[in-house]
Amino acid sequence: MLNSRSEDPSVDDAPILHVDLDAFFASVEVLDDPTLRGKPVAVGGGGGRGVIASASYEARRFGVRSAMPSVVARRRCRDLIILPGRFDRYEAYSRQFHDIVRDLTPEFEPLGLDEVFANLSSLRRLNVRPMAASAELRRRIMSELGLLCGVGLGRNKLFAKLASKESKPTVVDGQLVEGAGVVWVSPALEKKWLEELPVRALWGVGPATATKLQKLGLRWVRDLAKVDEATLAAHVGVAMASTLVAYAHGEDKREVTTDRVLKSVGHDQTFATSLNGLDAVLEAAKSQAAVVARALRGQGRVARTITVIVRFDDLTSVSRSQTLSFGIDDEVAILAIAEALLQSIDLANSVRLLAIHASSFLERDDNSLQLTFGLDPSSSDPREQAEAISRERQVSNEALRDAVDEVREKFGRAAVGAASELRDHGIEIATQRGSSAFGPEEFHHGP
Repeated sequence: MLNSRSEDPSVDDAPILHVDLDAFFASVEVLDDPTLRGKPVAVGGGGGRGVIASASYEARRFGVRSAMPSVVARRRCRDLIILPGRFDRYEAYSRQFHDIVRDLTPEFEPLGLDEVFANLSSLRRLNVRPMAASAELRRRIMSELGLLCGVGLGRNKLFAKLASKESKPTVVDGQLVEGAGVVWVSPALEKKWLEELPVRALWGVGPATATKLQKLGLRWVRDLAKVDEATLAAHVGVAMASTLVAYAHGEDKREVTTDRVLKSVGHDQTFATSLNGLDAVLEAAKSQAAVVARALRGQGRVARTITVIVRFDDLTSVSRSQTLSFGIDDEVAILAIAEALLQSIDLANSVRLLAIHASSFLERDDNSLQLTFGLDPSSSDPREQAEAISRERQVSNEALRDAVDEVREKFGRAAVGAASELRDHGIEIATQRGSSAFGPEEFHHGP
């Protein structure tokens, strides 16, 4: 590797830092249950349609990786322990992770729960050396959280991200090879990577885009540097073409954004058995609307736009959205809009996945909504009718929502629930990003 641990760049040479926690979800599960240490552990959906979200390095030795179907993962590793996601725990660890990064610099940008970009430029006056600061950051994350991570340093986001991946352990021929921990992309290493990296290594190039590029004979980053941008745009779009050509020349103008705004909240669910007909889909939508409503109220927000997404067994998807003149955070109000949207979709085929998302946020205190009669509930337009019902429920259910939220805050989320959340064993409260995010809830602990 051209990067040398003895090299000590200045902040001007390495202003952007990227830190990525190793096997984050799986690592948290092992920390919470030490009996799992040394065993192949994965977090994800354990059912036939589940996917792996995170795999320990013990599992990766068998070829298990994230985004892999769980059935394939179990074939590769018969002793694989697949656990459901517990996002409350991951979020708690993530907050502590962010606190540690904040101690280094307040100019950081979280990506999900386990990645962060940071701008070190403001530390120039403190004579901070990026390599030493990165090593100390790794030490604190391990010491205080028990988590390993990789840190990349570069002159822009592109190289910092590539470097953090390079810094991590890898599995070669079934054996774990330790990584450097911290990698700085020097000018010499930049040149080498731009010559040797495959296009799949670039930010934003997924399997579909990589396939398109390969059909054009563009397998390596060096190939992209020679292609005409207009020609490329005809195949991948203007924006993607411009980005890829810039990356191929080592340029990335994206800045570290410290005030990233959450644009939507939602709940996706893949079903163990596909749903048939509107009634079955609406029944599933009830619990999803409740999940989204609780997430909104937990953030003190209301949403003006509701979106439903349906994926069929043939993997085709359809989405519908409706934007209101007011904000909602009530499950019945959300369900009324979702039902109208679902009624506009042809559900003749079996439904594999259903999602409800909320966006176009307002602060709850800014949502001055009163019960009005401007819309006629008997309107022949289903969406107008749904908006009228949604408005009425949003206003009339306010006292009930507040009471339920207060009880749950004092006695736990399962202390009270809707009829749709009642099971034989009691009230079952789904979470916004629970196990259903990875597939149906059917989990396996070994063979």
